[in-house]
Amino acid sequence: MTNWSYTVRIWKIRKRPYRKPYQLRWQVGTTPHAESFLTLGLAESRRAQFITATRNGEPWDADSGLPKSLVQRAKDISWYQHARNYVEMKWPHSPASTRRNLAEAMATVTLALVKDSKGMADHKAVRRALYTWGFNVNRWKEETPDDVAALLAWVERKSVQTSALSDRALVRRALDACARRLDGKTSSGSVIARKRAIFHQSLGLAVECELLEENPMRAVRWKAPERVDEEVDPEAVPDPREAAALLAAVREQGARGRHLAAFFGCIYYAAARPGELVGLRVQDCELPRRGWGLLRLRESRARSGSSWTDTGEAHDRRGLKHRPRATVRRVPIPPELVAMLRWHLTVYGTHADGRLFRTARGGMVQESGYGEVWAGARGDVLSPAEQETKRAKRPYDLRHAAVSTWLSSGVDPLIVAQRAGHSVAVLFRVYAKFLKGGDDAANAKISARLNQGTVQSRR
Repeated sequence: MTNWSYTVRIWKIRKRPYRKPYQLRWQVGTTPHAESFLTLGLAESRRAQFITATRNGEPWDADSGLPKSLVQRAKDISWYQHARNYVEMKWPHSPASTRRNLAEAMATVTLALVKDSKGMADHKAVRRALYTWGFNVNRWKEETPDDVAALLAWVERKSVQTSALSDRALVRRALDACARRLDGKTSSGSVIARKRAIFHQSLGLAVECELLEENPMRAVRWKAPERVDEEVDPEAVPDPREAAALLAAVREQGARGRHLAAFFGCIYYAAARPGELVGLRVQDCELPRRGWGLLRLRESRARSGSSWTDTGEAHDRRGLKHRPRATVRRVPIPPELVAMLRWHLTVYGTHADGRLFRTARGGMVQESGYGEVWAGARGDVLSPAEQETKRAKRPYDLRHAAVSTWLSSGVDPLIVAQRAGHSVAVLFRVYAKFLKGGDDAANAKISARLNQGTVQSRR
């Protein structure tokens, strides 16, 4: 911990018969310090620097004997180096998807915090180098290709010092970059919020490392561009009739479609995220011959890429989204899904580790594979005009269809949130339009209650 003091004495320069004859002596608290110089001019310049610091009321570090401004200057590093330090600190405790988000955010911010663009290569190439090499800790153990090394060297050379972020204009520049995509269009609200949060945390680390006195973002009155995209668009959500037709069309997509029919069924009937189904095991399923069954969702295996995981596997094994690692989500499933899963087990069995869904070689189901099946089913069910819209464009829209169906059926929002793996606040925010869809029914109930009160008063 730095030992600050405001008690400083600075003596006159004295000359001695040594190689550096001019000596400046001063005292901070009770600790004496001295520094020798080759010329009188250098010694006087240093003394003037010290006197200015005392007149400005700066605290002094008793250990190094320097005023605070010079201590910070000695500690100061480039923003690029600080960003790498921040990513390295977060890396061991972050899942692969978070590591990718960290790299993406830091690549965006770092390119906004360069002194100038003179000598800069293609913007996309530099950003790609930062994302795949500069901020990927796993890659630091590998030999960097010469072309990538040249791009990163340019960034290191042009990067502003971290202390320069006390300038609010620089902070605003970085925030503006967080709100833009590579094509110049406005990013989605969730992406802006994520990058802003990561940037804020990295500035907090700079304060901890005494590179900044305070987090400058708190003083910047910056508002993200208006773009409300967290709410699910009803136009993208298939109704129960369309969902049933799409699931039937999945089975018509050849052998791969038949194998994935129950996979898509779980997304629709259980509101499961695709990543939660990749590692679903038979021992996590209760599938009675009659009535409702149950799924126990224990983990997510999102595909993040082998370069981002500790195991070198493409899928990162982690707990449920925004939940402690050991959390288990219990989702009751209707007889329709029970029948689909029982048929799946009869025909395909399971992998050696108990997984229900797998590729032809026994690997993890991948988005590229089930995405092709979904595209084929969508083409069979929707008209050419409907295919141009957002209607059921992604398999994930089946999850939205499930939640919206539960809400419109009158299920308690707390139960819906628990089964979907949301907080109630997120449920209300994301599915606001579907909740508003119950206005007519709500109005009818209120009117009935009011009319009941009127009749009683007349009696």
